[in-house]
Amino acid sequence: MIKQIFDENTKNIISKKVLDDLTEWFGLPEYTNNYIVQSGLMPFFAAYVDEEPIGFISLKETSPETAEIYCMGVMKNYHRKNIGKQLFEKFEQYAKSKGYKLLQVKTVQFGKYESYDKTNLFYRSLGFYQLEVFPTLWDEWNPCQILVKPI
Repeated sequence: MIKQIFDENTKNIISKKVLDDLTEWFGLPEYTNNYIVQSGLMPFFAAYVDEEPIGFISLKETSPETAEIYCMGVMKNYHRKNIGKQLFEKFEQYAKSKGYKLLQVKTVQFGKYESYDKTNLFYRSLGFYQLEVFPTLWDEWNPCQILVKPI
């Protein structure tokens, strides 16, 4: 089940629980904490199994026409079970209802790390296209790739 969450504290609890399970992708504490805090201030959807939160997605407006997947995660035991796709579908419906025309997501450049290649393939399966790579936006060892999807 996917629910929109409005309470900031609940968003923080859910995002911390999920990101703590995903250290391969969210292993730098200062960045992870920022994702948790900032996600608490944004539109936020959570996936539940038996009343337990197991995933989330948060939306950041980057322009009046564009919504970004600011942060998204599904606990490892629930990967490859369509939870991420269901979260994204709710996110996309919400973005459309708010009048956004384009979605974007930032991730690590395809081909850099196997774990992120799986992330890239997931986004590609949802209809995203590579827009641009910024080799030093984050760090030289962590090139930022922007993917976009018209809606």
